[in-house]
Amino acid sequence: MSDLFSTAPTPPLAEMLRPKTLDEVIGQSHLLAAGKPLRLAFESGKPHSMIFWGPPGVGKTTLARLTACAFKCEFIALSAVFSGVKDIRAAMETAQQHLTRGQHTILFVDEIHRFNKSQQDALLPYTESGLITLIGATTENPSFEVNAALLSRAQTYVLKSLSEEELKQLIARAQEKILPHLQFNEATLSTLIGYADGDARRLLNLLEQTNLAAQAAGNPIITPELLHNALTLNTRRFDKHGDHFYDQISALHKSVRGSNPDAALYWLCRMLDAGADAKYLSRRIIRMAWEDIGLADPRAMQMANDAATTYERLGSPEGELALAQAVIYLAVAAKSNAGYNAFNAVMAHIKKDTSREVPIHLRNAPTQLMRELKHGHAYRYAHDEPHAYAAGETYLPDGIQNKRWYIPTPRGLEHKIAEKMDFLRQLDEEQKKKETQEG
Repeated sequence: MSDLFSTAPTPPLAEMLRPKTLDEVIGQSHLLAAGKPLRLAFESGKPHSMIFWGPPGVGKTTLARLTACAFKCEFIALSAVFSGVKDIRAAMETAQQHLTRGQHTILFVDEIHRFNKSQQDALLPYTESGLITLIGATTENPSFEVNAALLSRAQTYVLKSLSEEELKQLIARAQEKILPHLQFNEATLSTLIGYADGDARRLLNLLEQTNLAAQAAGNPIITPELLHNALTLNTRRFDKHGDHFYDQISALHKSVRGSNPDAALYWLCRMLDAGADAKYLSRRIIRMAWEDIGLADPRAMQMANDAATTYERLGSPEGELALAQAVIYLAVAAKSNAGYNAFNAVMAHIKKDTSREVPIHLRNAPTQLMRELKHGHAYRYAHDEPHAYAAGETYLPDGIQNKRWYIPTPRGLEHKIAEKMDFLRQLDEEQKKKETQEG
């Protein structure tokens, strides 16, 4: 029976089950299996600076601690959320003391992306001198969040979310070592694993809540109803500003571009389920319509705009249906990036070109002086010409004639646009021949 007056805190399940050796680690087989990079690093006998990049609850802190144990180093842990340059200097003084006793120090900085540039710079001289071996953990892309100088001195290892099978192994280990009395069926296992969302720490926290609920109910058999009533089941892991967010936005956009309505709908619903800002998603959907569909199906732009307006009026969840149907329409619509490419090409041309004069016949002539200077002289009014087209007329400045930036695709409405443009070019050729013969 536990001592009611004991002041010693009971460690959480995640801490009690923290692996003591590399072989106890569940997951990250792409790094830890025989012959894989991190396993080889451990077997080398010499520590090196590392950045562990991955989502929460995949073992970054555990691997840092195991590194210290494997190389028999002192271990100093800092949290970038609570630490500053003063704490870094204090850690370096401690590391110097360790060195005088013949002990090397591993400095672990959790959430290293939270350090600003000056704080990260403060780590550089100590890392370069070899006083410490730096291990940083981050959920953000280190290419963007860690100084290039620091990043170049560390090997980056990418950690992955745990698979369903690996999470099942973790539950089995928890039952074997700490919670042998709990009984699960496939439905409850699937529920727990689904809400863990690849996060081992979240799974173990859910198991702890489940155990308390089972004790209160006096029943070790865990049912879906007990889970639903007893647990605070948060939404799936979703970083509204980090890599997970942009990766899923990218997946949605590429699914639409790839004409896969099921995948596009899946990524949209994933983000909506996780609490993404639907107004932001509606803006991205409008962008997709203009970038990847364009004039091949102008209705797509209208559909995207209407869906955004509908969401503005109805809100969530009713307005989300409009976004979903817009995404489906965009995915199945004819695709064209001809307008997008043309815009980028013209912008690039203008940035490197000189500021060319507007041709005289295209200039405005609202005053007598301008008319005397021939502004607008010899301009041909297209509506007065056959086919409402002034064949042979020029509209670009001198020196950049015969440019073709917009090249319509043979898909959707652009197929018709291409046919019309071919016809108009044919009229231009006939006019040119006529002028040559008359000349």
